[in-house]
This record gives sequence, structure tokens and C-alpha cells, in this order.
Amino acid sequence: MSITITGTIEKIDIGTGTWALVTDTGEKYELYESPSELQNPQLKVKVEGKIRDDIMTLAMIGPVLEVQSFEIIG
Repeated sequence: MSITITGTIEKIDIGTGTWALVTDTGEKYELYESPSELQNPQLKVKVEGKIRDDIMTLAMIGPVLEVQSFEIIG
């Protein structure tokens, strides 16, 4: 099932580092195999993707979101 999330891209410096999508309410989603276009801190985006419950990461900052499509909004 796909979900749509709007937020800001952040680089999280835990372990080897990871890219995250942070919503306006502070929820963090770790981006799974983040597209290079999304690897830009402070980028405002709308992302459609699915939560991957079958993946564990070193950062463990929140649910892992596999990006299926995205739109840069600011």
C-alpha cells in the first residue's frame, strides 16, 4: 500500500549517515536507497512510497520509506 508524505529532506549523521524525510509534525522516515535528486538537505518534497517493514537499518531513526515517486515543492 502506498502512502504520500510531505516534508523536508535531512541528512542524519548516525553511523555512516542516512537521508530522511521529516514531516512538519516532526515524524522521521528513513529513505531507502534514496534517489540522488533527494539527497539535498532542506529540500521540500512530496513523496509517494511504501513503508518497508522487512528492512532493518543501522540508523533506526524511524520507518523505512521506499520512494516510488516524488515531487520537489520548494
